[in-house]
Amino acid sequence: MGHPTTTTVTADSLQQRFSAAAVLLQDTARAWRLKLDQRLRPLGLSQAKWRTLVLVNRAGDGVTQKHLADLMGIEGPTLVRLLDRLEADGWVERHVCARDRRNRRIHLSAKARDMLVRIESVATGLRTELLSDVNTDDLETFDRVLRQIHTRLDAV
Repeated sequence: MGHPTTTTVTADSLQQRFSAAAVLLQDTARAWRLKLDQRLRPLGLSQAKWRTLVLVNRAGDGVTQKHLADLMGIEGPTLVRLLDRLEADGWVERHVCARDRRNRRIHLSAKARDMLVRIESVATGLRTELLSDVNTDDLETFDRVLRQIHTRLDAV
């Protein structure tokens, strides 16, 4: 008769599992955005547009273009073209920063604020569907660990 096998978790195997989980997290975030994009398409917004509106809202009205580009992970010129389209369609306004005229601040229009309510409603519905059978304790642990890692990344 054989001996029962014991599973030993080493630091190396945990790091490998973390690496795999990081890739899965990235894939999940991308899949989330694509699914949300499908559901928001009937509202007439591309992913680039609705994501920009959401990030301006989260960052706070009057966010600088530079900070918004950093949040979005895109280059300044790419953001400028996107903001040109958003401004032409009446979603945002850009104003020169009083303290530094090289900077522009982004402000949401009333139209954008109304649309953000609709975007949030669709996002809430999708989150509810996706998380319906996920244990609350698991979600709290996931949130805590992800925040802990994010804080460490900021410090590194």
